[in-house]
Amino acid sequence: MIKKSLLAAAALIAAIGSHAATAAADVLDKVKERGVLVVGVKTDYKPFGFRDASGAIVGIEPELAADVAKRLGVKLELVPVISSNRMEFLKQGKIDLMIATMSDKPERREQVQFIEPLYYSDAVNILMSKKVNLTDWKKLKGAPVCGVTGTFYNRPVETDYGAKIMAYDGTDKPLAALRQGNCIGLLFDQSFIQAKLTEPEWSKDFHMPLPAIMETPWAMAVAKGEDKFAALMSDVTKDWMKTGAIVSLEKKYGIAPTAYSLRMHEQYK
Repeated sequence: MIKKSLLAAAALIAAIGSHAATAAADVLDKVKERGVLVVGVKTDYKPFGFRDASGAIVGIEPELAADVAKRLGVKLELVPVISSNRMEFLKQGKIDLMIATMSDKPERREQVQFIEPLYYSDAVNILMSKKVNLTDWKKLKGAPVCGVTGTFYNRPVETDYGAKIMAYDGTDKPLAALRQGNCIGLLFDQSFIQAKLTEPEWSKDFHMPLPAIMETPWAMAVAKGEDKFAALMSDVTKDWMKTGAIVSLEKKYGIAPTAYSLRMHEQYK
């Protein structure tokens, strides 16, 4: 009798836990109920997410987030994230959706739910002082290179090319370190570097002489178990590709459309 009672109690607890997990996972309904979509974006990554002169968060990814909110018929709240905390914010429920320049890596897929198809793709390069003109990655051996904490390519560049990576949170700190001469360049996503080089204060003293490496798609993400939200975002992404929305945003913000953006537009239009 005691054994049966314990089994029944365990079954009840399991059922309650399953129901709670299902309820907790239905973030899309919660978004619609409260009338606000909370999206994690970068604020230090021009042109994908940055602050304008008024302090407002703008850029390619905030515009994508605004489009999602419009489709849902809700208001938009943007939450600043950086590479080292964006997945934690999603897992902790601080944000509903993450659109924050996150590269596709297996270990990340284990932590959050990626949206397919992946919405963007970029490559890796170095924003380098014009005092240095390296055209071969192998020549980086022993050189101090500033990096951003949480990016997947810091270790491979150290291991494969012998660079000494000095990692900082966000992009403002490593950019300041680069200006101060603490490193020969900033290792980061090529699209970010291209955008920087459209600014006279950077193009004057810095350049990008190395060829791009490690082309890697970027992923939007929702929390694990958010299947309904993920399905909706998949449809939204396909529509962006069909209409060429991302290609148009790249052009709007002054960077050349990537081969991936153009290819996906051709595939879905």
